Amino acid sequence: MLKLDFMQRFFNLLLVPFAFSGALAQSDYTNVSITSGIFQTGPCEPSIAILPNDPSKIVVGSVLNGVHYSNDTGLTWRSYRLVAENGVWGDPVIVADDSNHFYFFHLSDPEGTNWKSEHILDRIVVQRSDDFGASFPHESYLGHNRPKKQDKPWAVVSPTSQELFCTWTEFDAYKSSAPEDKSRIRFSKSSPGGLEWTEAITISHFEGGCMDDAYTTEGAVPAVGTNQEVYVAWAWNEKIWLNRSLDNGATWEPQETPIADQVGGWKISIPGVPRANGFPVTVVDHSDGPYRGSIYVLFSDARNGTDNQDIFLVLSRDRGETWSEPIRVNNDTTERHQFFPWLTVDSKTGVLYAIFYDRRNHSDNQTDVYLASSTDGGHTWENERISEKPFLPFGDVFFGDYNNIAAVDGIIRPVWTRYDNKRLTIMTALINKKKTAK
Repeated sequence: MLKLDFMQRFFNLLLVPFAFSGALAQSDYTNVSITSGIFQTGPCEPSIAILPNDPSKIVVGSVLNGVHYSNDTGLTWRSYRLVAENGVWGDPVIVADDSNHFYFFHLSDPEGTNWKSEHILDRIVVQRSDDFGASFPHESYLGHNRPKKQDKPWAVVSPTSQELFCTWTEFDAYKSSAPEDKSRIRFSKSSPGGLEWTEAITISHFEGGCMDDAYTTEGAVPAVGTNQEVYVAWAWNEKIWLNRSLDNGATWEPQETPIADQVGGWKISIPGVPRANGFPVTVVDHSDGPYRGSIYVLFSDARNGTDNQDIFLVLSRDRGETWSEPIRVNNDTTERHQFFPWLTVDSKTGVLYAIFYDRRNHSDNQTDVYLASSTDGGHTWENERISEKPFLPFGDVFFGDYNNIAAVDGIIRPVWTRYDNKRLTIMTALINKKKTAK
């Protein structure tokens, strides 16, 4: 959710790509600029999806209303601003199905007056593209529940049924400190095509506060199992919690289960970044490899020190009955920050890929971007720098709440935000490698 006043200027989003110089190259991979803008109105918080049936087709969404699409695996990009009957107000989520559809989930602004309106964030909006991202004319919504606020969605498509599943946080009253105002995790699903959604239900038993801090239930990301189970992990009260449905979302466990401690909670402090979090990311392996059906949850926390945020993974091989101890994903020996992680698993190869910001190479706030990969089901991780040069975050520049990554059959496309010379830029790296899980 965009809470800062200057974010209301995002309607002037500048979507002008520019060439990125690799003169100070520190990466084996070509970096490509997707879009750029001056920092008050520039793009951030990118989400990416690769079309499963045709990996040459890729779509990226960015705050506030940016759509960016490529028909050549990310070499070149076209951009425009998304419009919707129910408004567009950030938190972009892009997913794709096996029927050549891309979906763009986002927050609502139905009256177009942003925070001046009592109706802002009254639902989650989803738009569908039938032309590989060139337009998103089909619109529907879920979770409509005024005057409560619907925030921070994420979605997934079932590879088996092509149904869509979405989870998010509902606030009784955003930023209220009143003890009677609570937050909770909500769920809805759609038939293939994303036009008809079930009535939203609450899948969290424990309610958090509404201050948008570590005691708010937030960061829910759904994943679909190989037998149409649905798994959702989120953060609250210094723990990672999970609820599951073993019948395609029809019924849920009566109470969520803690699967890992999150030392320090999900709201974290990173020098130079005005807002940061360690929200969990949940994925399931749908490959035919040795770890098919495994559930993975990635997050960050401060168990190694408040000045040493690290990335961790927990995993389950038995449909969420039992979970591993946290496995550290970043393999540095420094006491420097790694933050804003995201995780994907290649559904063809079964290899896990994680992206995160990393300061292991610097004594100041300069920041690189790293890729971690695992071919043994998350037990061990290789790390490599994928950004061509570091950037230096500036304290008043909003970087969004996440980066993202997608992988299809060895085509890996991470996306992240960087800051240079008063400009924010959404970047990707052209990574093609045919590793397989073993």
